[in-house]
Amino acid sequence: MSITKGQILEGTVTGITKFGAFIQLSTGETGLVHISEVADTYVKDVSEFLQEKDSVKVKVINVDDNGKIGLSIRQAKEKPKQPSISFEDKLSRFMKDSDEKLASLNKNINSKRKSGNRY
Repeated sequence: MSITKGQILEGTVTGITKFGAFIQLSTGETGLVHISEVADTYVKDVSEFLQEKDSVKVKVINVDDNGKIGLSIRQAKEKPKQPSISFEDKLSRFMKDSDEKLASLNKNINSKRKSGNRY
């Protein structure tokens, strides 16, 4: 089976290094999850997140000309869908926030002028 960029596959952790983890894919091939692709948070030590023989879901992020396979655990996770907000709603919210900030600024300036304080 040919592995292509973007595929989501199951695999097993076969080795852990300072720079990432090697994953035996369900296709029989081995790929590397770089330390930056292990989790969404900062990873100082891969072994804090993964152990050998752990079953993981990975996304293929690249396959180079030499056949090396780059994998990502964090990109394979399904992200919760954000509710889509229309442009008009975003613009309306921006205008409301802007008007409130401008009113507050004007109120502050006017109160300083009335009190006789000069800046």
